Amino acid sequence: MASPLPASLLLTFAFALALVAGLIVKFWLATRQIRHVARHRDAVPAAFAQAITLAAHQKAADYTIAKTRFGLLEMVWGAMVLLGWTLLGGLDLLNRLLLDALGGGMWQQLALLAAFALIGGLLELPFTLWQTFRLEERFGFNKMTWRLWLADSVKALLLGAAIGLPIAALILWLMGAAGRLWWLWAWGAWMGFNLLLMLVYPTFIAPIFNKFQPLDDATLKTRVTALMKRCGFAAKGLFVMDGSTRSAHANAYFTGFGASKRVVFYDTLLRQLNAGEVEAVLAHELGHFKYRHVLKRMAAMFALSLAGFALLGWLSGHAWFYAGLGVQPNMTAPNDALAILLFMLAVPVFGFFVAPLPALISRRHEFEADAYAVAQTNGADLSRALLKLYQDNASTLTPDPVFVKFYYSHPPASERLARMATA
Repeated sequence: MASPLPASLLLTFAFALALVAGLIVKFWLATRQIRHVARHRDAVPAAFAQAITLAAHQKAADYTIAKTRFGLLEMVWGAMVLLGWTLLGGLDLLNRLLLDALGGGMWQQLALLAAFALIGGLLELPFTLWQTFRLEERFGFNKMTWRLWLADSVKALLLGAAIGLPIAALILWLMGAAGRLWWLWAWGAWMGFNLLLMLVYPTFIAPIFNKFQPLDDATLKTRVTALMKRCGFAAKGLFVMDGSTRSAHANAYFTGFGASKRVVFYDTLLRQLNAGEVEAVLAHELGHFKYRHVLKRMAAMFALSLAGFALLGWLSGHAWFYAGLGVQPNMTAPNDALAILLFMLAVPVFGFFVAPLPALISRRHEFEADAYAVAQTNGADLSRALLKLYQDNASTLTPDPVFVKFYYSHPPASERLARMATA
């Protein structure tokens, strides 16, 4: 009777199978999107014929196709890098080099995490630069200079080290010192860290990258303040962000947590929408709070992260987990950093196949927020605002329906406007 395959070989096979299957599905979805958008490029959908010009429609189609094709290149490169780190032994080699240089212990583990992040960033750099300075610039969206990009990159690197290394050190320490239930303590530390970030981000982190000025349009401020009071929402302030220094894309968002909540408008948004349309967009965002979408997403994040830490706690104690992903576990040094990195590399491969579920939930939340905005403001204002934003952001009006179901966190314009018309 043949002996069963070792667990490490089973993991290797499952990982490789999931990776290949994921690539096939992603390629199929991308090619569907490209063909569908190209097929509808030369005619504006009838529902939008009075509001969207053919030139704008074609620009959106060309932008969507270019982004999707670029995404295919990123996908192939990302798969090659992933294989390089795992089954081809890249992470194992990096770990051995740092063990020889630093020996085992906390510094070696932190160095492994930092080196992995730095090398990963360098491997992604050409795609980041191409997307920003070629793709986005080709369609008139990039407003970032090389000097500003470099300054942002340096700030992000220093901030990532200042924030990431201490929490990484804490989790590594808990993995080694907190016993069999270390994952529960680590999860608590991770959640506390995320809540702290939500509190300090608006005041201390976001201003490092962007300038925020109080909203000085008295008429708009009065309308927005009245809307928030009517909806029972309190914010620390209304701010305008200099989004135009980096991109022509427009947006508005809430940030912060508890008493630190604030409303932020991109300056590009205020230039493109009138006061009624801005109010309607804000009412949509308030709808997310009214229906507790933010709290629901936070609860889901807490639950998923707890399950993730528990799974990591179990996997990290098995040698087959490391060997199955191309790494020989350390015999005389901790494997905690290796376990974290392998887990971060493997989970997205297997998790890709459940991606349609959170996308579906997100689209439902968007419909609910739209309905709330229509009830609180003028539905025609929201419709016009959405059309302007879709046009200004070159969002295609004719996405492939299957691609939408798999990836889109927001419903297509046609579905949103049709739903609002019947609200």
